Amino acid sequence: MTMERRRLMTILAWILAAAAVVALLLGGNTLLRYLGVMSKKQSPDEISRLLSPSYRIYMPLGDGRWPTVLLFSGCDGPKDNMERWATMLNAEGWGAIIVDSHTPRGYDDAQIWRLICAGQLLTGGERAGDVAVALDDARKMPFVDADHIVLLGSSHGGWSILDMLSLLGQRKLPFNLSRWPDSVRDQGLTGVAGTVLLYPYCGPGSQVSRKGWGDAVPALFLLVEDDSIADEESCLKVTGRMTAQGHDVEMHLLQGTTHGFDQAEKNLFSMLEFSPEAIDEATGFVRQFLARVGP
Repeated sequence: MTMERRRLMTILAWILAAAAVVALLLGGNTLLRYLGVMSKKQSPDEISRLLSPSYRIYMPLGDGRWPTVLLFSGCDGPKDNMERWATMLNAEGWGAIIVDSHTPRGYDDAQIWRLICAGQLLTGGERAGDVAVALDDARKMPFVDADHIVLLGSSHGGWSILDMLSLLGQRKLPFNLSRWPDSVRDQGLTGVAGTVLLYPYCGPGSQVSRKGWGDAVPALFLLVEDDSIADEESCLKVTGRMTAQGHDVEMHLLQGTTHGFDQAEKNLFSMLEFSPEAIDEATGFVRQFLARVGP
């Protein structure tokens, strides 16, 4: 073997070793994140002070207390789909509150939110605390009908909602909470009329994949066939198991569309497609669900 060839082989060996170390570190970080070891514990008041200034509140015209949907975005933060759902909800006589977990933490930068999408930061088990705090905050708002609150999440937001439901049923705290918010501790999910899950993650890193959820909260799953981002088969297993246990679970598998079909704002080189047809289909299912669980 020539000197030059030995040198090239040595460089290749170092590159492979470095890649293995990086993969090991990333895998270890992911595991620790999924176990909640890396999450900073905060009080509900601290998280409320962080999130509440960024709540985007949309209410129908007129006075009164409105049935309200809390909306949680995908891993890239609130985009146009959240605004679109809020507008539809107002037209149906529902209030809407978009909860932004990203901007208040400085996670709206492209190079940071990609870590969330990769499971390296702010997992569903951690963001579940945001769901609980937003629910507690909404119950205190004078224009919210606290007896009719629905939780809607797309992708990572759906994962976070499901993990909150699961952890509450297990009597475990979300990874970022030092204690449950007062109303969740005292009332549990009383007044939570249902949850809408748009192409959520239900894989092995989620609580719901292992433990399901305990409270009788009606759930509407809108999944995508051959989902390249969040494997729908994992959610089909969860919905099948929860239905067999007697839970009120409605599931629809949308065909001919992609993950994030309701989001026109796409990232550079994204293979996901915006689909008005799929939005119309999904909106019909959501309207029917809200009519069933609403006042």
